[in-house]
Amino acid sequence: MTKVRTIILGASHWHVPLCAPAMAEEHDMVGVGDDDVSRVQVQDLAKAWGAPVEADWRKLVDLPDVGLAYVFGPHDGMAEKCLALIQRGIPFVVEKPLGTSLDELSVVRQAAEAAGVPATVPLVQRGGPTELWLAKAGRPTYQRASFIAGPPARYLGNANPWMLDPVKAGGGCLANLGPHFIDMFLRGTGETETHVDSRLSSALHHQSVEDHASLIITTPEGREAIVEVGYAFPDSPLKRYCSFTSVGEAGFATVDSDGSATFTAVDGTTEVDKINVDSDPLYDPFVRSVARTLEDGFRGLTTLAQLENVMRPIWRAYDNQHGGIEHA
Repeated sequence: MTKVRTIILGASHWHVPLCAPAMAEEHDMVGVGDDDVSRVQVQDLAKAWGAPVEADWRKLVDLPDVGLAYVFGPHDGMAEKCLALIQRGIPFVVEKPLGTSLDELSVVRQAAEAAGVPATVPLVQRGGPTELWLAKAGRPTYQRASFIAGPPARYLGNANPWMLDPVKAGGGCLANLGPHFIDMFLRGTGETETHVDSRLSSALHHQSVEDHASLIITTPEGREAIVEVGYAFPDSPLKRYCSFTSVGEAGFATVDSDGSATFTAVDGTTEVDKINVDSDPLYDPFVRSVARTLEDGFRGLTTLAQLENVMRPIWRAYDNQHGGIEHA
């Protein structure tokens, strides 16, 4: 099968190394774009793929016969890149949050739908071990997700300092980490309409973006999720702390940081297992799913409309008068 000519914009993004091996196998990588083409990881990718490097992403978008694009990089430039791809009829994969406001995301979603250009988003927890285990409890009545990643300074060390700039990133840990777990709750409940109460703080690291966020999300029929995310874990080989619980009509499911997973059914019986809670390995199968479903318009993968539903409570939290960043 002929591989699709593919470009990547924002190649220094920290998720790209997790995707790169599968990209090389599944696509014909014909262009590598980044704001700083001198970065080692960008040059290494271009060399490995035998692809040209460009600081001007427009030159890559205008390459002949491009059939797929990946859009990474600073959030404040995502919408413009996506609209340019839509104008040229190029299907694309775009990292969340797709812009720095719900309006930007909505404009791109509407343009893609109107033009019939397929687009998808790597919400990689979908179908992953954690989501599948929590699903044992059935449709969530109450769900809780806690995901605390390493300190914000790691973005200075991995060539993504823009993540600490609220203008370029749009927000901190909530915009970056929150979408995965809000999506998990919305998928589980089948709901799209929500009310959100929020609290954001930057008291630990004193950055311009929040390093801790807590949301309480409720649906019209009273289903509830508590989502806690942060950049509050130390710099450590452990990478992160995470834990999850979900209760539904079938019982109560839990997942802990070490992968310990339990499910207690309504009849009182308990099942115990060990799962992989590291999200890094989930990017490889996502890329392969992109290649497999491209001709079908990414059927079964995350849509921009679904991302819009996920991001709505997040941007609402940033706007919420109780969710302003606290500086200590």
